[in-house]
Amino acid sequence: MAETLTVFKSVQELANSNEVPEKYIYPQGSINTSPSLLDVPEVDLSLLISPTSPAGQQELNKLQSGLKSCGCFQVINHGIADPFIDKVREISKQFFALPTEEKLKYGRTVDDIEGYGNDSVFLEKQTLDWTDRLYLNVFPEDIRKLQFWPQNPECFREVFEECINNLNLLSVSLLKAMATSLNVDENCFLDQCGERRTMVARFNFYPLCPRPDVVLGVKPHADGSAITILLQDKEVEGFQVLKDDQWFRVPAVPYGFLVIVGDQVEIMSNGIFKSPVHRVVMNAERERNTLAAFISPDTDVGIGPVEKLINEERPRVYKDVKNYVEHFFQYYQQGRRPIEAAMI
Repeated sequence: MAETLTVFKSVQELANSNEVPEKYIYPQGSINTSPSLLDVPEVDLSLLISPTSPAGQQELNKLQSGLKSCGCFQVINHGIADPFIDKVREISKQFFALPTEEKLKYGRTVDDIEGYGNDSVFLEKQTLDWTDRLYLNVFPEDIRKLQFWPQNPECFREVFEECINNLNLLSVSLLKAMATSLNVDENCFLDQCGERRTMVARFNFYPLCPRPDVVLGVKPHADGSAITILLQDKEVEGFQVLKDDQWFRVPAVPYGFLVIVGDQVEIMSNGIFKSPVHRVVMNAERERNTLAAFISPDTDVGIGPVEKLINEERPRVYKDVKNYVEHFFQYYQQGRRPIEAAMI
């Protein structure tokens, strides 16, 4: 792997100076920050608990429809209380509002993504994302590096711990429901993820951007995870999905979570569920805070299409793969999709 250079200046500092360096300019033309709204299904998790009931079956159908057509859905009535979700948003805002020297106590090292920082630079001519981030490894528990877990704000660790435990339980329910919607064993995706499935949490801060027409918060990519659970900003949109070669806005549901299929569940579903290409656009007037949780299989466990989803009508589309995430970031910075290498 090429030696990682480092970006010394936070995007927040750049925003304060009202400058956009050349390396942040997206080279592929003007960006439409407000295209048409995508019809993303809202799935009521409380009804999915009884999948055999008419209401439960209706929610399963909505979930499956969303994952086949646009690769995502909004989950509501998920059991995580609204006031607690506001607390999660608040610790993120408070952390990124700290002075730079305080945040740098949790700064990432040059050759790692964990901790506070921004883009890892792998290529000399790489286009950079207009965002500052806090990456934290959270599951399994023995991979945690608590030196990167902020102690300021004071309640950060307590709130974050409760948040990730809730998201871990939610991910189990979602992976089971996704399998059930395909009429296969409810544990077939979970089992492939292994007992040591991983979760990485990423707090994202998108400062004001003076040129939202030429700068992106996150470049177009599909996730290398099994699934991604995204807590969007309650008030400010920015997430867009590519569908039928067109970009669409994804609405922000204030207390819902956006669930996104990652490449690894696309592989497990033998291509029935689609891992969508998505990006984040910028805003000249409003900052934006989000939290993404990436749930991925154990790196030591191989994954592949579920046998019951392979037949004459739908032959096997993907090879078995192992440690899929390992090369994800290099592919991402080059604008390439690692799933291409897994296709038969």
